[in-house]
Amino acid sequence: MARRRKSNRRRRGHFGVLYKLLSVLVICGAIIAALTLFFRVDTVAVTGQQRYTEQQVREAAGVAAGDNLYLLNKNTVASNIVEALPYIEHIRINRKLPDTLLIEVEECGTALAVIQDGYAWYISPGGKIVEQRAAGEATDCGIISGCMLLAPSVGTRIALATELADQQESLLSLLAALEDAGMLDEVDGIRLDDPACIAMDYAGRFAVEMLYGDDYAYKLKMLNAALDSGRIQDNMKGTFDMRREDGRTYFIQDTR
Repeated sequence: MARRRKSNRRRRGHFGVLYKLLSVLVICGAIIAALTLFFRVDTVAVTGQQRYTEQQVREAAGVAAGDNLYLLNKNTVASNIVEALPYIEHIRINRKLPDTLLIEVEECGTALAVIQDGYAWYISPGGKIVEQRAAGEATDCGIISGCMLLAPSVGTRIALATELADQQESLLSLLAALEDAGMLDEVDGIRLDDPACIAMDYAGRFAVEMLYGDDYAYKLKMLNAALDSGRIQDNMKGTFDMRREDGRTYFIQDTR
């Protein structure tokens, strides 16, 4: 009798575990069914775009009315947008119940161009090739010279020859510092042809010479301080030599 009671308790225990498992599966199935049936995309709201239209971002996202809001792969949607619209660098995607997909985009700052083999390859401050034009059309941006891009293609990051690794790293660091300082729009060009220093043509009347691998955020603060000091008159042109070991900035006026 005792054995029979123990056996009955075991059976009830097994049935209890199975019942709980089936209950969990039924609940999960009901939740999935509800998400599939009721939460469907009706509105795609786009914010943050400037260069592109809302319609372009929506079409690039590849999201259609009626798609399930919760089964959408946000990483896939973001990749679709970046691939189709290269000037977009950062994307945030959120769901707003019951039927809205929110897409917030951030476009890159002012691009500079590398002229090569008859084409202008536009480079974002983050180092991504965002556009290709005919060389003669590159009249709206600063020019990066003294380097050749390896296998350039829109949507990819720039790559220079191995022997120019220091120049590439310094170029990307300088572009990032210029974007953070809000100074990119004043850049007329960046030159990498001198192995001793990286040179920047700035504001239509200045050359700025800095060492490769320097602290460019700090150097740009020094440049702004010099320009705001009152010692540089509006009609003056020249070179800011920021390569000195003493860390000081020297201005050599162009008297020609």
